[in-house]
Amino acid sequence: MRAALLLSTCAVLLGSAASAYADDTVDLALVLAVDTSASIKDESFRLQMDGYASAFLDPAVIATIAKSGGHGVAVTMVEWSGTGQQMQVIPWTIIRDKATSENLAASIKIAKRVFRDITSISEGIDFSVALLHGSGLSSSQRVIDVSGDGPNNAGRDVRLARDAAVKDGITINGLPILTDEFDLKTYYKDNVSGGVGSFIEVADGMAAFAETIRYKIVKEISDAQTPGPAQAQPGTIVPSTRHPTGRKTHVSAPGSLAKNFVSPSR
Repeated sequence: MRAALLLSTCAVLLGSAASAYADDTVDLALVLAVDTSASIKDESFRLQMDGYASAFLDPAVIATIAKSGGHGVAVTMVEWSGTGQQMQVIPWTIIRDKATSENLAASIKIAKRVFRDITSISEGIDFSVALLHGSGLSSSQRVIDVSGDGPNNAGRDVRLARDAAVKDGITINGLPILTDEFDLKTYYKDNVSGGVGSFIEVADGMAAFAETIRYKIVKEISDAQTPGPAQAQPGTIVPSTRHPTGRKTHVSAPGSLAKNFVSPSR
């Protein structure tokens, strides 16, 4: 009930934004859903923002955008934390070239922190789905990019939020920020990521975040230009692809939903 109310409320609030973008077609609509729960220290928050900003200044990212289907990429950023704590901090921004990418990077660089509470990945996903519905953008691919350093511990079961988004044709990719306390890579693979061509890319701590997000965004934009992994059966895992640094990127089969996993308390 709460999730339905959240989606309804967001759709109403975003009505004006929908009309503003009603005539825009993009190759990819991308929501950057950023964890700002209490476990993310202020220094780590700034590292996240700097990492996202650096990604959109990276020549490889700009070149990939320029080589996209010609319509560009629409990007928005959400900060999320506990129940009822989600905010769109960067409005929908269409990037097609170096200048528009640099403008987005400048906006991300100065983004302020809004929350610092518990961790509701599920409500972050639900809010992001509502943003995609309310954008008015026409896109061949819609992606929610979830980054975070812990499991869901508030709101509805994160698997329910993920499965509803996947049923709606939305892909969720994960960027777990690893700590020594919990196997977050497995948790994100089994509970958070899902949809056609979904994948997770692991940041081995905050120091590796900028490098990881650059690679991840290049992959997401590139994937918008090509079909997802073919011929895989639902419920299977496509063989991992290789990150340039040697780490593996875990890719889910089209339409597959991850196996059940009980969210531990935190």
